[in-house]
Amino acid sequence: MNQKPIRLRLPQISRTADRAWRLVCALTLFLLVLTSAGPVQASPGLCTGPVCADGITRSAKNHWQLVLKLEDQQGHREKVVMDCRAGVLSPQAGLVDRGYARALGQRLCRYVS
Repeated sequence: MNQKPIRLRLPQISRTADRAWRLVCALTLFLLVLTSAGPVQASPGLCTGPVCADGITRSAKNHWQLVLKLEDQQGHREKVVMDCRAGVLSPQAGLVDRGYARALGQRLCRYVS
């Protein structure tokens, strides 16, 4: 028995239809990956070491001062003022590590000046 292979004749589709089909497949795959990722926490803001600045505003009274809302990995929260002209963090003592807090303040001062 000599059998001939079966040839299927598929209809020809245009190049734009092919591109549209690929785009639909890519978007569907993207949405599937996006929705199956699970819950995502919001990013904390700008971080240096274990200290993150969740809120960054410029002082209303003195434009060279930044008001920072800081939080560390242990959950300590503090509101501090960074004087960009003098490079001083106020208050100088608190729950959040001042070395990282000052480094973060100086980094932010470079961004805004």
